[in-house]
Amino acid sequence: MKREIERTSVEKWQSVRNSTTKGNTTKEYFPMVAERLNIKISTNQYLTTMMTGHGNIKSYLYRFNPLNTELNPICQ
Repeated sequence: MKREIERTSVEKWQSVRNSTTKGNTTKEYFPMVAERLNIKISTNQYLTTMMTGHGNIKSYLYRFNPLNTELNPICQ
């Protein structure tokens, strides 16, 4: 019974994930929910930043039009 519930949950999760436009960066790394669940990953701030595309990185900061990029050392 437990395996059936897990299988159904993963299928629903994958279906919802496929139908949304959010999380595209993470989807590139892990396109299939079931495969990701089988991988043991020790997360940290750098991995999370890379996989989500959020954080102190140029492409993320550029969306917010930071201070003059020529003077801002983060964007150089």
